Amino acid sequence: MDIFLKAKTIRLISHKDKYLKAEEDRVTISLSRDGSAKNTIWIVEFVEGKDCIQLKSCFGTYLTASSLPFLPGVTGKKVIQTWPSQCDSATEWEPLRDGMQVRMRSLWGNFLRPNGGLPPWRNSITHDVPHRRKTHDKLLWDVEVVEKCPDRRRPKSTSVSPSMDSQQHDNIRRVLLNNKIDQRFAKMKCCWYPKACMRF
Repeated sequence: MDIFLKAKTIRLISHKDKYLKAEEDRVTISLSRDGSAKNTIWIVEFVEGKDCIQLKSCFGTYLTASSLPFLPGVTGKKVIQTWPSQCDSATEWEPLRDGMQVRMRSLWGNFLRPNGGLPPWRNSITHDVPHRRKTHDKLLWDVEVVEKCPDRRRPKSTSVSPSMDSQQHDNIRRVLLNNKIDQRFAKMKCCWYPKACMRF
């Protein structure tokens, strides 16, 4: 997750040095050798309250783990683009770091997987669960930061607002000091006048 904290936009690169790409049809996700194309760049958006991110394409669509099988009879499911109005938990991905690389886990518990071989598998993207070590290694992605966002790592301040002027600071200190004096004086009264501390 920490890899993405300072990233505003990224590219994801597969073990075959191909880039995750949003096709111009606004539906298909594929792989490309051309990393200079704008549709290989993804905007990183964090999901509030979760260790998850959403990846938004240059078209305004989101990387989505669908429930549709890639082909009949296979376990791999399609990864597609969806519009913001269709967004749900299927657009959320949990990055799991593995050394300097990441695996992207969907809400189904599956992992973003680049495919090779003959069509229709060639340059396709699915989400699946690996059953072999060799397949497991194929799920690793390199993260290339295109544009940094340094403010994401900045913690929320719990100090007094910087817009508060010096007079307000003095008033706060004066109230706190008076409270302490009143508390000390009350204890002293209890010592000098025991009857004043009796409960009725």
